[in-house]
Amino acid sequence: MGALVAVVSKKKQNIIPTVATMQHELAHRGNDGYGISTYNIINSGHTLEKLDTNIDASVALGHNLSYILPKDMQQPVQGNKFTAVFEGRFYPSPNPPEMSEAQQTVKLLKANPLQNIDNILQKREGSYVFAIAQQNRIVAGRDFFGATPLYYGENETFCAVASEQKALWKIGITETYSFPPGQLGIITERGFSFHPVKELRSPPKEKINIETATRALQLLLLDATRKQVSDIESAAVAFSGGVDSSVVAALAKHVGIDVQLISVGLEDQKEVMFTEEAAEALDLPIHVQTYKLDELEETLTKVLWLTEETNPVNACIAVPFFWLAETAKKLGHPILMAGQGADELFGGYQRYLTEYQKDGVEAVEQRMFFDVKNAYSANFQRDNQVCSYHKIELRLPFIDRSVVGFALRLPFRFKINSTEDKLRKHILRKVAQDIDIPSLMANKPKKAVQYTTGVTKALQQLAKNNNQTLREYIKQKYNTVYPTQDSN
Repeated sequence: MGALVAVVSKKKQNIIPTVATMQHELAHRGNDGYGISTYNIINSGHTLEKLDTNIDASVALGHNLSYILPKDMQQPVQGNKFTAVFEGRFYPSPNPPEMSEAQQTVKLLKANPLQNIDNILQKREGSYVFAIAQQNRIVAGRDFFGATPLYYGENETFCAVASEQKALWKIGITETYSFPPGQLGIITERGFSFHPVKELRSPPKEKINIETATRALQLLLLDATRKQVSDIESAAVAFSGGVDSSVVAALAKHVGIDVQLISVGLEDQKEVMFTEEAAEALDLPIHVQTYKLDELEETLTKVLWLTEETNPVNACIAVPFFWLAETAKKLGHPILMAGQGADELFGGYQRYLTEYQKDGVEAVEQRMFFDVKNAYSANFQRDNQVCSYHKIELRLPFIDRSVVGFALRLPFRFKINSTEDKLRKHILRKVAQDIDIPSLMANKPKKAVQYTTGVTKALQQLAKNNNQTLREYIKQKYNTVYPTQDSN
């Protein structure tokens, strides 16, 4: 784990110092080791200062290592007339277990990366991005769901990709974009060209009864969880006491890993205290961490720097995720599991009910599919960037090809059964009941993390104290972090 950067010079100039500058900007994502490579030379070191950058190349890769698991290794790695960087994980883990994903990637690419690279995006599940340096180009790709962040952009001097936008901004690329999931990008001195390899499509609905569907979904979720923990013995779970996090926790326990529940929020939040009761019902240990108002203000500044955006809702969600990752780190758990994706797949958001009442079933189904397809830009990038700051790896069992494909084929009524449905996510709640999750969690109404933790209400009050709206307050804070960068 860590950070990836890749640069091509449009003017055939030496870009090794540029790569090192980008790596320095992303040191918070990984500082356990650094590597820079051309297509045939790799230099690595424990610090950027000790890294030998006395090479000259117009195409190069860079990697910052964040040491999470014993198999994690310094990159780039050498292939047959190419070098490669891999960021993220394959699910299940490579076999043998000591083989890193970077090593397996090189093995799969063999002697012809461009010919064999489609097999990775088509066949290998996981949360990952990669970049390959050949003599005159970079080839980059991103997993099917975009669960690991990657951005790209160009100016008159460079074409580049990086794990966070700030690395691109640092070298003067001001217009940046999220790298499209499931696509291959070929980067030369002429610019970018993208080639779809595997895209998420809306499938036809399946004719199935609720009992059969519930059992099938349970087995798919169990298999997804087993794949995502195949290389670990323990994990923390972001726990709210609701159905999504309860299912994740129960299934992780079922497949045999040690589970530590974590709940966070501002002081005196009733919903946070509820998680202790829910944890006892699951017979799992929980750590509840509360924060003060001054800590919220300090965290907000860090969160805006990490997430690189001014969206008030995302800021309010990112704050508790920052706290979750911070707590997991203190407790010695480098892997954090969470229930992201369940609301989009099974109709959890209140806005779906509003749209159902206004425009009908077809409109809601289209909106839910759009939300699943675009969750990488709405949610996954934000959460990964916040967690990576603490050297915490985020794993999302709901974001699994089989689970997502099955959920998209389910009849709408299995998710939302009427325009007045206050619970929603009915099939997931049935799964929860079938795996003996008590009713107080299985049937707990949806309440978003920014509200259960008290973050939104507290930030609204801070904004009001400054005679500002929440949006104005967030934007002002953002502009203190990135004074020369236009806010979005």
